[in-house]
This record gives sequence, structure tokens and C-alpha cells, in this order.
Amino acid sequence: MTKITEDIAYIGVNDHDIDLFEGQYIVPNGMAYNSYVILDDKIAVFDTVDGNFKEEWLANLKEVLGDRKPDYLIIQHMEPDHSANIKAFTEKYPEAVAVGNAKTFKMLSEYFEGLDLGDKKLIVADGAELSLGRHQLKFVFAPMVHWPEVMLTYDSTDKVLFSADAFGKFGALDAEEDWACEARRYYFGIVGKFGTQVQAVLKKASALDIQIICSLHGPVLKENLGYYLDLYHTWSSYGVESEGVMIAYTSVYGNTKKAVELLAEKLTEKGCPKVVVCDLAREDMAEAVEDAFRYGKLVLATTTYNGDVFPFMRTFIESLTERSYQNRTLGFIENGSWASTAGKVMKSMFEKSKNITYLENSVKITESVKADNLLQIEAMAEELCK
Repeated sequence: MTKITEDIAYIGVNDHDIDLFEGQYIVPNGMAYNSYVILDDKIAVFDTVDGNFKEEWLANLKEVLGDRKPDYLIIQHMEPDHSANIKAFTEKYPEAVAVGNAKTFKMLSEYFEGLDLGDKKLIVADGAELSLGRHQLKFVFAPMVHWPEVMLTYDSTDKVLFSADAFGKFGALDAEEDWACEARRYYFGIVGKFGTQVQAVLKKASALDIQIICSLHGPVLKENLGYYLDLYHTWSSYGVESEGVMIAYTSVYGNTKKAVELLAEKLTEKGCPKVVVCDLAREDMAEAVEDAFRYGKLVLATTTYNGDVFPFMRTFIESLTERSYQNRTLGFIENGSWASTAGKVMKSMFEKSKNITYLENSVKITESVKADNLLQIEAMAEELCK
């Protein structure tokens, strides 16, 4: 049992068997599925865990409870990695009351056909409060962060925000890794589209005295909370986190790659604070998306392919635009011969993106890098470093 405060315990689990989170995100250091308990006159459990860890989770809960039984199961998020053991919980503790909102219980009936809670459910409204005795809970709705039923819970006694998936990250709790790197990849991969909704929740949170954040993934955050809150504000407002240039490319026979390498060298020579080069065919797409949102300037380099752009580049751009990519400077390097369309196609894919500043200088290669391309690369580097 891990104590977070005198009355709050952690009962989550680590998953080192998973290779892809949500069937798509590489998680080399596994995942944590977090669950918490407040021990008071009445006992509240916060969310369950992934279905593969039912017995471990129930054992963790039993260890904390001792001879007592829980009074409430607070259901903050219905995604299966957190809700899978709700039925098992209600079978083991039939007197406990499930607490959620109207959307929660609609989803509950869809996930668990035939589950009848009878009078053992409490439907709460945004801002509703629940007393456990010494601890006073307040429910803060967070629709589309990142599902419609999501709600956070604030314990005003210990000043703890149970934040559902917000402030979560990839990685098991016993993995030593930088929080921001995997939290950023998690945020932009999973929550990134919903910046407006995250901003709304951050506004609500700003009115609360928060000293501890307990997410459903990743470590409990107790120190320097301003750092995490500021990052979330930057990410959700689509602001620039770090000054630098990311160059994302695809290359078939190495000529586009050569142009990218030359540009990267020029940028470094000119003192660009950070240059990140990404081969979209070989690197984790989620990592590439993360970097595109981290830095303020992005150069896309690809070949014309079947009258379009190379498939990995199309996937990358679609991954950005569907996550509301905006407020960035964007440049293009295209390679083609008899019917070069890559530059035109790439730019058209951003036509609905907000506040995109396009570089005046572009690079157009005809098969191989030539003398005029060197001048174009020099001009692009100069503009990027202004």
C-alpha cells in the first residue's frame, strides 16, 4: 500500500506486458493504471483498472480496506482501461454506491449489458459535492477531455485533484523517465484535438487550491505543480513550448534526405537553438507528432508519389491537422520530376489550419540536389533563423 496523504492510498497496477496502448502507441516502459481510495467515515474508491489486472487490483483494495467495505465507487472515466472491473467491484461490494454523471451511466449500460445497480447509483451534476465525513468532494465535469462523460474530483480537505486522464503519461510507475517527454506524447496523441475543452477545465481548476494531482496514468504529482499546469496550458492553447525547427521528411533514394541534411547543417551553423530531424518512415509517428507541436517551426520534405505525397508524409500531416495544428511557421521541400505536386498537395492539406505562417522560401528538387537548390536551402535557413 502506498499512502499519498494520511487518508488517501494508491491501489493501482503496473502493466509491463502491453506493447501498444490503445492499439497504436508504442509503450516501451509499459503503462500504469491508477486507482485510489479515500479512507474516511465513508470510503470512496476512484476508478478501477484494466481488465487484465482484476485480481491484483481487488487484492490491493482489500489490503487497504482491511475489515471495512467501500461506500462509493467514483467513476470518472468509462474507457475500459479504467472501467473494466466495475462489474467485478459491484459483485464483490454490492452495497457500494456507484457515483457518476448521466453520460457515465448511459455508457455503463452499454459496456455491461444487464448490469442493474438498482438504487446503488448516484447521478451527480457539475459542481455537485459529496461528503465522506472529514473529506469533502466536488465533481468537476471535463467533457471531451477526452471522452464526453469525463469528470474530475476535487478533495478540498487534502487539496487533491483526481484528474482522470488529464496530466497522465505513458510508462509504468517503476520506470525512470522524464515526465514531460512521455506526458507530451500522451497528450498530443490522445487529447491534443481537444485543446479548447482542456482550456475550459484549466480555467475551472485555477479556482481550486490544488496541492496534489492524482491522474489515472503516471505518477502522483506533488511538487512544482506550476510546471505541469503551465505545460498543459501551453499544449492546450497550441503555444510554442520550445524554440527550434523540426524537419520531417520522407526519402525514396536519398536525394530528399540529402537536402534535409544540408538544411539542418545550415540551421546549426546559423545558431538555431534546436534542430530536430525526423525520418517519418522509420521513427515513431507519435514521437514525430509530439515534436511538431513542441517546436514553433516545421519544415516538411517529401517526394511526389502517385500524383500526391509519399504515404508516411500524408499520414503525418493528417495526424497534425486532425489535432488542430496551428500557430506555427511552415516551410516545404519537394522533390519530383515529370509532374511534381508534393509542395502544392502539402500546403493544401493545411488550408483549414489556423494561424499558419508560410515561409517565403521553398526548395524544389528535380530528382537530385543541384546548385540552385543549395541557394534555396541557404535562403530557407536564413529565413528560419530570423
